[in-house]
Parts: sequence; structure tokens; C-alpha cells
Amino acid sequence: MSSAPDSALSPSIIMHTVSEGESAVPLAELVASMAGTVGTTALERGGVWVNWRRVLSSELTLEPGDQVTIRLPPNGIYAEPVVTAADLVYEDRWLVVLNKAVGWYTIETPWDRFGNVWVALKTYLMARDGTDLVLHPAHRLDRDTSGLLLFSRDAGINRALHDAFAGRSVTKRYLAVCAGSPDWMHCSLTTGHGRSAHGRWRLYGEDEIGQTLPQGGGRIKSAQTSFKCLHRYGDYALIEAELHTGRTHQIRLHLAHLGHPILGDATYGGLTEVAGVPIKRHLLHAGLLSLTHPVTHEPLHLNCPLPEDLRDWVERAAL
Repeated sequence: MSSAPDSALSPSIIMHTVSEGESAVPLAELVASMAGTVGTTALERGGVWVNWRRVLSSELTLEPGDQVTIRLPPNGIYAEPVVTAADLVYEDRWLVVLNKAVGWYTIETPWDRFGNVWVALKTYLMARDGTDLVLHPAHRLDRDTSGLLLFSRDAGINRALHDAFAGRSVTKRYLAVCAGSPDWMHCSLTTGHGRSAHGRWRLYGEDEIGQTLPQGGGRIKSAQTSFKCLHRYGDYALIEAELHTGRTHQIRLHLAHLGHPILGDATYGGLTEVAGVPIKRHLLHAGLLSLTHPVTHEPLHLNCPLPEDLRDWVERAAL
């Protein structure tokens, strides 16, 4: 699953084309003239791009015609995740798995290099152990998806982990609260997956898999998910989803396609309020991760309990 922006919130973008008279002005000064202290903060956080490349040097001078883009976070609020010992689910000298909280990006975003789990986890481990380390996300979770997230801490095992995920030898199961009452206990779905002509993620027909995407730059890929209805609560249901491929927003798209969008998932038609109770994020949780350890070859079976907000919906129905 991808950590790209995925909620109804959208980042703000400020664009400017450099004029002849601005070509000798340092980037920091130009950005401040474009957006004041907001622009200065964006430059410090890595949210300034010149000709579609992220720029980190405040002293850079520009050429006439250069395109400067300032990217700002949704609602103007930068994420500031802090990892603690309580967030760690599993750790050894090669791997670390944590319980990702809601609202945390897995990796850097176009507007922020620092407010993500990768940086927060590395900061925690370096402060605890006093040494620098290599840290690489083996997969990703959307910002508002909670649960198990695996990192390698040894570059030598990255290829093995990549092959395990790509070869579908890693089991990933999620829990979701979706709208309605499915008329099935078990359901498997295979579709095409890719971006639309307008850049949003969407599904395609199974017969379109392998064809070129409308905007070019790639092909329609296969997306496969198995679902199990664990409980029906009348207006909504608790669903277990097992990923067989790892496409961006795959579970969310598939459940919406089946007519049962995830509660809180406004992007794909999910309700943001039920019986007067607001739902602040899509109710999706990565609860189980199983794989063969890439070094010891021992089986790893990791579980992560439901977060409080998702658990409340399950318990509310039982009252």
C-alpha cells in the first residue's frame, strides 16, 4: 500500500516562473517573497521544487524561465510522528516492525522530507543505540491506515525482502469496517489497477491487464484481493482482507467496487458519519504479517491489535 496523500485533504501548491529580474535572487529570498514565512518553512522541510526537482539549497540562484513550486501540507499542518519503544512490535539485528499510527506517512511526501515514519524510526533507533544505521521500508501503508509496517536495517537483505513481497510469499491481512451488509462470506476479486487519465488511482477490467495506461508511462497491473466477512452489524460489517498483490489503495478500491466502501474513506465513496458519529479516517488496519525471515529462514507471524477508533466501531455494535 502506498503512503501517498489519500484523504479528502489536498496539499496546496504555489507556482511562480522566474523573471529576468529575479534570476540573481537566492532561492530563499524568492520563496519568502512568494509565500512569506510559510515559504521559508517549506524550503526547510523540502517542499520547494525547481523545474520539478526538489531543492534543498537556500542559496541556489535561478535562471529566467525556471519554474518554482512551493508544496504545502494539507491544512498547512506538518506531520510530526514520534516513535517510542511502545510502537515496536518486533526487532532483531536485520528487521524492525512497528505499529504505525493513524496520520503517519511511511516515507517523505512532496511537501515534507521529515514528517514520516522512516525519519521518526531512524531518529528513535539512533538516539537509543548511539549509532547511525541503514533503514529501508519493505512496503508502505497509506497515511490513515494503521498497523504493521516492516523495515529492514541491513541493506544486504533488501533484495530478498523485495523478492518475497513481489513473489507473494508474504501474507498481509487487514481488517476494515465497511458500509452495508455483504451478501457473501468469502469473496475474491481480480481487476486491473493503475492511474486514470487524470492521475487518480482507479480499477480497470481484468481483460485490460497489461495494456498501456491512458496517460502512458506504464501498463495496467493486476490487483488481487481475497475478502472474508467476519461480522455483519446491519449498517456496516467487519471485513478481513488478504492482499495477493500490493497496489496503491487496493483494498479501498476493491471494497468500493464491491459496493461496500470503507467507512471514513471519502476518496472512494465511504461515509464520514454514521448515526451522527463522525469518522475521521478510513477504518483500515494492517493486523497480520507473516513471512519467512530473510536471514534465519524462521517463520515470523506478527499480529497487531485494533486501534482504539476501529475497536470502538466493533464494540459499539455489540451494545
